[in-house]
Amino acid sequence: MSQGPVLELRGINKSFGAVQVLHDVAFSAYSGEVTALVGDNGAGKSTLVKCIGGIHPIDTGEYFFDGEKVHVSGPRDAAALGVEIVYQDLALCDNLDIVQNMFLGREKTSGLVLDEATMEEMAAKTLDGLSVRTVKSIRQLVSSLSGGQRQTVAIAKAVLWNSKVVVLDEPTAALGVAQTAQVLELVRRLADNGLAVVLISHNMNDVFAVSDRVAALYLGRMAAQVKTSEVTHSQVVELITAGRSGELGIKNGNGAAS
Repeated sequence: MSQGPVLELRGINKSFGAVQVLHDVAFSAYSGEVTALVGDNGAGKSTLVKCIGGIHPIDTGEYFFDGEKVHVSGPRDAAALGVEIVYQDLALCDNLDIVQNMFLGREKTSGLVLDEATMEEMAAKTLDGLSVRTVKSIRQLVSSLSGGQRQTVAIAKAVLWNSKVVVLDEPTAALGVAQTAQVLELVRRLADNGLAVVLISHNMNDVFAVSDRVAALYLGRMAAQVKTSEVTHSQVVELITAGRSGELGIKNGNGAAS
């Protein structure tokens, strides 16, 4: 596990027209750990993630990766650093198989033809490395997969590209109990394999089951970023709903303490 954060944002501000969505937000993610990003609807989670992924340019603030200050001006810049985001809609194509989905837009070629053998081998190796046992064939059409299997493919696609940070947007939102358990197991395995995982979730049970740290956003401010072992379920709920819990949280509405 690395000493410093692999991804660190400092003093991030983001407005859309007259509406300021993020206020001086600090956020860190560490290799080998799952950081749960929590907050009510409208707290700014999606905006923060889109700033991390280069979709929204940051108005002011600093973006550090592996301890170096970087400028991320688009999704390609973020991907080049090793940041991959798995959005809630998964962006998978039902009419393509697992291999085709995993390499969509980044196909391997040999001369003018697709290098199917290499792509199959890389896809199989990635799924294997994540101990994925639920998929019968890597040539299965995505339309034939369950919700949990689709989520697994989307996550495997994200880690195929030597990523260092993987952001998962509500990966268990539409899943049943058994499939949720499978996906959470996979989330934990990503971190155990050395990745920095950012898990966006509304489900406190999921948060406490797999996360090492919790970052709670409240009305566009970071109320606290703390080790999961140092807070209770009810404290996190208070941070989400009121922006503070006892000594933790936003002090007098100006700035944050953690």
